[in-house]
Amino acid sequence: MADSLTKTYAGKAAAGYMSASLLSAETLGKGNLTVLPNVPYKVNLNNFALSSAAITDASCDFVSAGDITYVEKALAPKRLQLNRAICKNNWLSTWAGANMRAGLDGTLQTDFASYLISYAGSLVGQQVEQSIWNGAAATTGQFGGFKEQLTADGGADVAGTALDATTIIAELGKVRDAIPAAVYGQEDLCIFMSTSAVKAYISAQAALGYRNLFHDGATEMNFEGISIKWAPGMSANCMIAGRKSNMFFATDLEGDLTEVKLLDQTLVDGSDNVNMVMRFNAGVGYSTRADIVLYN
Repeated sequence: MADSLTKTYAGKAAAGYMSASLLSAETLGKGNLTVLPNVPYKVNLNNFALSSAAITDASCDFVSAGDITYVEKALAPKRLQLNRAICKNNWLSTWAGANMRAGLDGTLQTDFASYLISYAGSLVGQQVEQSIWNGAAATTGQFGGFKEQLTADGGADVAGTALDATTIIAELGKVRDAIPAAVYGQEDLCIFMSTSAVKAYISAQAALGYRNLFHDGATEMNFEGISIKWAPGMSANCMIAGRKSNMFFATDLEGDLTEVKLLDQTLVDGSDNVNMVMRFNAGVGYSTRADIVLYN
């Protein structure tokens, strides 16, 4: 009987691989969004607010006053997958082939099999990072990102320009001014910036002689007390200001929809292939559009 490598990591066991892959991206890895796990289909993001007119002068009678605004917004993660056929024969001459059996019943080294899953997972993490900020729901392999949703739900709050070291300070000031009074000063408020924008801001700080360090030493990533978060998946010349408690990432890390498998096909169809199967779902959303500022 030929030895056949069939590694299956599914359901809760998959969390060790898929969770690490999804959360390896900068935005999720640093905890910059509110993560909603175990969402196989959709979750409702509720927004409840009372108008200021609800506060009136006291009286002996019960008098209802003010308006109640209740908005229910659905966040439905998109099902995604990464499927790849790997030919065992291609690896027999490499270091991975040292512990592989040659011939029709050749198998992949167990450690190398784990590496393949880890490497593919890192690619998934990169794609998720890009989709979070700049993804398009209609594009294969992506889900609708914050930029797409915010644009469809009101457009840019601040008209953008080319961001570089000479413009970034003034443009950040425009974002600051557009932040609603009720949001400004909140502990979890931050400004998400693309890689090029972050580079421009650091360069501008250096040119201004940050703490007399100029180009020597690391600078603090905040703008006038507002935390700045690096968002590698965000497109250039774009910034988004919002609260972590209002910006969500939903996925099904431990549910049945999450699968990580390496399936040896030698004993199935006689081929020399190992099929890699990775499935997950992911999506982002917000509950209150008015509390987020899109610079674009």
